[in-house]
Amino acid sequence: MSERQGSRAMSGNSKPAGQDDSKKAAPEEDFADIDMKAPETEKAAVAIQSQFRKFQSKKKQEVKS
Repeated sequence: MSERQGSRAMSGNSKPAGQDDSKKAAPEEDFADIDMKAPETEKAAVAIQSQFRKFQSKKKQEVKS
């Protein structure tokens, strides 16, 4: 769905042609099969958050320089 369209100029509309705006309500995702209190889940969440913070920090440094 995130395919580039060659050398087509961007017009500010990020949606591909033909998509309908009336269907904005996204279906709810079911995470019932994930045990949010499992140690592996907590470790994974901490690792993801750590990488995201590093990314944000690096992004801020690039903007300043």
